[in-house]
Amino acid sequence: MNTSAQSTKAMALYVHWPFCVSKCPYCDFNSHVVEHVDHGAWRDALLRELAYEVERCDATHLKSIFFGGGTPSLMDADTVSAVINAARTHWKPQGPLDDELEITLEANPGTVDADGFAAFKDAGVNRVSLGVQSIDDEQLKFLGRKHSAAEAMHAIASAGEIFDRLSFDLIYARPEQTEAEWRDELSRAIDVLHTAGGAHLSCYQLTIEDNTPFKTDFENGVFDLPSEDGGVTLFGVTQEVLGNAGLPSYEISNHAKPGDACQHNVHVWQGGMYAGIGPGGHGRVSVNGTVHATRKHKPPAQWLKNVLADEHSTIEDSILTPDARGQELVMLGLRLDDGLDLAALEQATGLTRLSVVSEQALESLESEGLITLSLDSVQTTARGRLLLNGVIGALLG
Repeated sequence: MNTSAQSTKAMALYVHWPFCVSKCPYCDFNSHVVEHVDHGAWRDALLRELAYEVERCDATHLKSIFFGGGTPSLMDADTVSAVINAARTHWKPQGPLDDELEITLEANPGTVDADGFAAFKDAGVNRVSLGVQSIDDEQLKFLGRKHSAAEAMHAIASAGEIFDRLSFDLIYARPEQTEAEWRDELSRAIDVLHTAGGAHLSCYQLTIEDNTPFKTDFENGVFDLPSEDGGVTLFGVTQEVLGNAGLPSYEISNHAKPGDACQHNVHVWQGGMYAGIGPGGHGRVSVNGTVHATRKHKPPAQWLKNVLADEHSTIEDSILTPDARGQELVMLGLRLDDGLDLAALEQATGLTRLSVVSEQALESLESEGLITLSLDSVQTTARGRLLLNGVIGALLG
């Protein structure tokens, strides 16, 4: 297992851009629709908050940069460039070559064309993640997406011509979705991905989140979702079809060719430090050797006002106790197919592994075929991944 991500000297940067063309009915992310964005003010504010995080944390090396949202492809390329250059100036890239630094930008089909992709590449982006969600027009309409399947295909092809690394997202377990339909959509998605030269696919099961239009519709019986057994079947189909296509899972919802996993997300799941800037940005940063959990104000206008006045808009900055940090690392690490690194857990918390996870639970879960144990790691089995929340709950007691 790679334990390097546990070092407090390696820092990933997450940049949240909160604006979208429209709000999808299933989305509970911090995203907003506005008529006008002052890009100059937002560029200045992001740079100020980045400088604030750099000044206070122990990190010396930059692991990765991830522009998420919202819809970051609505950002000015000049803003993206300014943030990347500032981060590289503040933190030395972790690696012998600058071009080894993974810099991802999320984009939605219809919000960026080939010229826009080229501008983002010139700004320093070297990996694109597209919010496709489906390649079926009827399903895109149900999901509230503004692009068509044809626009999604065009965006994937355009991104593939410009970027060496690309990924896109799909949502499954939709109303009345059958196993055969999901197999067919996955197969078509794989063909599109491979044609564009991509090697990463994220597949998320549709969930009903609080305070969303889908929550209201679901409770009012406007639509039904597949049963729990149906969801399990579709999850199994996902693992089978993508595994057979050379895209095995490396995390519950993420699949890639070996060597093409998203380095930013793996760093976070392995317990690495990351600074979150922008409205609602979360972080885990080491300050004088102590891990802090940080969170920014979510409302964009409030965030912008605070940063321009005070250099940051932090609403939460709390020290994580060793016990809390240990529990967090268990929850994160077990998402990965490689599992939880027990030696890294002890190193990061200063606690013995058995003071964080239950020895009785380890033995019981292993006997039930839900986990496998080695000297320094715990991994969930295929069946264990289906029951991940229960596995984590048992381990943490």
